[in-house]
Amino acid sequence: MTLNEISKLLSCDVFCGEDELNMEIDFGCASDLMSDVLAFSRSGALLLTGLVNTQTIYTAFIAEINAVVFVRRKKPNEDMVALAREKKIPLLGTSYSMYEAAGILYKNGLFSTMECKSVKTDNE
Repeated sequence: MTLNEISKLLSCDVFCGEDELNMEIDFGCASDLMSDVLAFSRSGALLLTGLVNTQTIYTAFIAEINAVVFVRRKKPNEDMVALAREKKIPLLGTSYSMYEAAGILYKNGLFSTMECKSVKTDNE
C-alpha cells in the first residue's frame, strides 16, 4: 500500500514529505518505546507513535523507517519537521489512537513488522 493510501485511511495531515506519498509501505510498527522500534522493526516500515520529539526522528533514521505517523492529534514542532526533511522521513499525523490506527491499517492489509517471539521460562 502507498503512503498516500495510508494517509487517506487514517485521515492524516501531512507535515512534511508531500513528494513521498507514492512510496510503497509493506508493513508497519507501533510503539512509543524507541528501544522497541530499534529492536523489533524492519527497514522500510511505517511507524505509528505518540512520541513527539527529535529522538523519534533519529530512531526512525537509524531503524530505516520509511515514514512516521503521529497518533492522538500529536503535532511535530518546527525542529522536528526540519530534521525529518533533512533525513527524508515523511511525517504525518492522525486523530486516531495508536490502537485504532494500527487496527485500520492491519484490516486493510498492512501487516506488522514487530515480531515478538515468546520465550519459555523455567516455570512453564
